[in-house]
Amino acid sequence: MRLQFKKVYKIIGSALKEDLGRGDITTGTLFSAPVRVTANIVAKQKGVVCGLSVVGMVFKILSRKTTVVKKVADGTSVKPGDVVCVIKGNARKILAGERVALNFLSRLSGIATLTRKYVAKVRPYNVKIMDTRKTTPGLRELEKYAVRIGGGHNHRMGLASHILIKDNHKKILSAKLETPLSQTHIQKIRKRVHKDIDVEIEVETLKEFREVLGVKANIIMLDNMRIPQIKKAVKLRNKHRLLLEASGRVNIDNVRDIAKTGVDMISIGALTHSPKSLDFSLEVT
Repeated sequence: MRLQFKKVYKIIGSALKEDLGRGDITTGTLFSAPVRVTANIVAKQKGVVCGLSVVGMVFKILSRKTTVVKKVADGTSVKPGDVVCVIKGNARKILAGERVALNFLSRLSGIATLTRKYVAKVRPYNVKIMDTRKTTPGLRELEKYAVRIGGGHNHRMGLASHILIKDNHKKILSAKLETPLSQTHIQKIRKRVHKDIDVEIEVETLKEFREVLGVKANIIMLDNMRIPQIKKAVKLRNKHRLLLEASGRVNIDNVRDIAKTGVDMISIGALTHSPKSLDFSLEVT
């Protein structure tokens, strides 16, 4: 579950530059001399905390003399009033990083909390809750980390991660090149990419599903299919060695029913595009 710290430092640096600009003129004019303070970051809502390492990096970038002590680990369930970390150092540096640190912590904890809810819903079933590429531009590394902290799994980190042939790819093949997707295309792909890279094909109907069963993909994505269709696809799949991923129209109320069908993965864009941020505050003691 480790973060790629070089990417994260770049993300944090950009956020600090955005917020600080030429400097915190309020704190700078109030406190001309260094004032040492202690501050707690406190949870104001029930949820799953995520992003404490990022909080630490924010304050360390501003001053290496600042100390940040985590009171809980990422993935811990918290309730209102719980102290998640303690920060000690120069007041100017702590207040300068307050909002950026809290923004990251709130956003990532919201994602982890929502993911945990989905994972809990499908716990009796052998299915993975997956994220998508529907992430905030520039924050994918962090948001997908938060999904993992919540117990979910990462789909593609980017377009180079694995092959996913979607409806627009097939439309271009058939309409512009006048050739439907076939085993020949898959063989061509496999010759050009590493053998460990998965090939996945998106289908929207059982007719499409039957057509691609024989092209030897690793995964077939059942996009926006109703549960009766998914059940039929699972029965057809059982004669083949491939994985099934359900996607589209997934919500907290129907995810368990989808898991019951026997699919291997359920991908949910809402994990990263629609989570409610978890509320935290920084309180000087």
